[in-house]
Amino acid sequence: MESPLATPNINKIANGEHRDNACFHCGLPLMPGVDLSLAIDGAERPLCCHGCLAVAQAIIAAGHENFYRVRTEAAPTGQELVPEFIRESEIFDAPQIQLQYVHRLESDSREISLILEGITCAACVWLNEQTIAALPGVEQVRVNYATQRALVRWHDKRIKLSEILQAIRRIGYRALPYNPQQQQESDRRQRHLQQRRLAVAGLFGMQVMMLSISLYAGAWSGMEPSFAQFFRWLSLGLTLPVVGYAAIPFFSAAWRDLKQRRVSMDLPVSVAILVAFTSSCVATFAADGEIYFDSVVMFVFFLSASRYFETMARQRCAAAVERMAQSLPLTATPLDSNGNALPVVPAAMLAPGDRVLIRAGETVPADGVIVSGFSALDESLLSGESNPRDKALGDSLLGGSVNVTQPLQMEVSAVGADTVMAEIQRSIERAQADKPPLARFADRVAARFISLVLILVIGVAGYWWLLESEQWFEIALAVLIVSCPCALSLATPTAISATLGKMQAAGLLVRQAMALEELHRVTHVVFDKTGTLTPGKPVLEQVLYNPACMADDCLAIAAALEQHSTHPLALALLRATDATGLHNEGKSHASAVSSTAGGGLCGNIDGIRYHLGSSDFIRHETAAEIPSDWLEQIDAEAVTAVFLAGSAEVLAMFTFRDELRADAAATVAALRACGKSVLLMTGDRARVAQQIAEQAAIGTWRAQMTPQAKMDAVQVLQAEGAIVLMVGDGINDAPVLAAADVSIAMAGASSLAKINADIVLMRDRLGGIVDLFDMAARTRRIIRQNMSWALLYNFGAIPAAAMGMVAPWLAALGMSLSSLLVVINAMRLTR
Repeated sequence: MESPLATPNINKIANGEHRDNACFHCGLPLMPGVDLSLAIDGAERPLCCHGCLAVAQAIIAAGHENFYRVRTEAAPTGQELVPEFIRESEIFDAPQIQLQYVHRLESDSREISLILEGITCAACVWLNEQTIAALPGVEQVRVNYATQRALVRWHDKRIKLSEILQAIRRIGYRALPYNPQQQQESDRRQRHLQQRRLAVAGLFGMQVMMLSISLYAGAWSGMEPSFAQFFRWLSLGLTLPVVGYAAIPFFSAAWRDLKQRRVSMDLPVSVAILVAFTSSCVATFAADGEIYFDSVVMFVFFLSASRYFETMARQRCAAAVERMAQSLPLTATPLDSNGNALPVVPAAMLAPGDRVLIRAGETVPADGVIVSGFSALDESLLSGESNPRDKALGDSLLGGSVNVTQPLQMEVSAVGADTVMAEIQRSIERAQADKPPLARFADRVAARFISLVLILVIGVAGYWWLLESEQWFEIALAVLIVSCPCALSLATPTAISATLGKMQAAGLLVRQAMALEELHRVTHVVFDKTGTLTPGKPVLEQVLYNPACMADDCLAIAAALEQHSTHPLALALLRATDATGLHNEGKSHASAVSSTAGGGLCGNIDGIRYHLGSSDFIRHETAAEIPSDWLEQIDAEAVTAVFLAGSAEVLAMFTFRDELRADAAATVAALRACGKSVLLMTGDRARVAQQIAEQAAIGTWRAQMTPQAKMDAVQVLQAEGAIVLMVGDGINDAPVLAAADVSIAMAGASSLAKINADIVLMRDRLGGIVDLFDMAARTRRIIRQNMSWALLYNFGAIPAAAMGMVAPWLAALGMSLSSLLVVINAMRLTR
């Protein structure tokens, strides 16, 4: 039974007997609080929305007021006149929806990863990038061909997300915010659709090929004309499903690009299929001339197979990132203020500040900090490190890691697009969307190549036609088929996607794909010391103090200052005060704290100004003299020292020791074996730097360097022609990481260091640097092989086809196999 609200009594409305609570235009009930009306047919008529008001005004203004007297059914609502895709896209402007997908940046900037449906070639990537980038308010866009996703950054005050989605839809593509489940479903639909098209092309293509063999044999041995014509008609009928269904993606893509005045690789493919099929149909109807149904079905089948295998390879390359995204649980167990478990809620509903229970064996639903309990966490999916890490009160947890042993209570610190996992995904997507010089070269060549090929085909056809050759059409068709530059466009993106997936699984997070291109040129590798060559977890070894200040008082004062620092030495001192219980007594609180990069801290405690830092910092900031026996001791023992001083005297000296990483010496030796010059630059004292350099077998080292001095030293090396790779971990390393040609941040690096680094070592080991050089070298070798093959194929096959040496079916096979060979070669990088 139909609803009376959905089917209003039109006769009553037309006769002016409408209900007072119904819209005069569409008949739907009036919304509470909406007071809209318009003079229609001599009376004020109520309307339900601004859409109906606008439509009714347009009808009256056009002089069609009689419409309301003669209509026989309800008029469409204003909402019905709005395209469905616009209404769908506007949903994603809601703040609560954007929490799940949109990463908030500074100054009202936003960033999102979008699934793009309909991408078939490099031209599609170019068109989407150019269209989105031209929108006012869009700051950056990168489209990744391998994953078919776009990373878009925009200014939220100048453009809405829905307007970006609508702009993409208008050029023939569909965009949706990236969601792992939705991506998986989209990939599954794409695979199944390609499988069906491939099956149709293969099944009917085999029948056409058998008929073609009969026709070729009959032409040689003498076949009855009636049988030959019957086989032609059969071939036409069997080719129709291949052209009308299996080849539809090529036609759709070519037509879409032509509407945008773009020439893509699908254009010569579509022209070849249509021209060959039309010519064969004419010959069949006329019962005279050559038919090319066999070439058509083989071309469609081989090209469809090539694209299917390319899709499978592309999805396999993206599988590591997809597994990471799918690892997050769909639900979470929240806690009340007393720590009692509440009913399970969707994990998407969590917000910073919420407390959740994570039982043993459960996956952490968001980033957060432990507020109760201790356990071991498996972070292998994020870092590639197989051994679980012990976590206790105050330690941070990463969404996607697995709680192994004991239940934990966690306070959520970041959710959705703001989590570390989301940042890793964005970094991988940026790297995959980046185009190294070789990729940009391939795109430029392919873009010009297609136009040149179309001109060449016309020239070849004209040449052979003037020679009165009966094969002019067949030769031109072969040139058109054989010349599609698919392999050239696939040469680089498939290799980069494959190697990035492999690197992520190995614990190497590449944030800038350009770094892969630069690594082979690196001549100098510069290491920081603390947190890089050493684990960055120094231990407080000794406290020497002035008799005027008791040891516990000195520790408490130093701890109050160090609470404002994240330097490894500061954390070591805070750990020591936690162990003694001084940190929790709350006796000392520092105010007006200021820091000097590479120097130290100063602040007020109980009205007294204190300074804490290196010997040079104390000498520069105060008039205090450091006891000579203290300086002699640290020189003799090669330890790192931090001094606490008032305005006139040194109150205490804290000495720390940090051991060399177990794999540091082997890493340095491997780099030197590759011909790299290895240097150590540290802000620590010369004696400590010398000791670490000797243990790691580093011949060149520099000590007591400020961040500016490190950056200046790197720039001097660059001025001398060196290509510098910088490895660091601290906030003070951020400037030199940004200045280096290639930069690497350690797993435990500060957020600022990771932001400025091209590559992040997710595993806490230096050996990953050697692996990185090996993988980058393999990637470069595979890309060059792919490019060489693609260029060799095109420059060899086109002249052969133009001379009539390649049949159309052989051209179809060669073109498809060349693309497939490039994909298979790139997939070697995943092993």
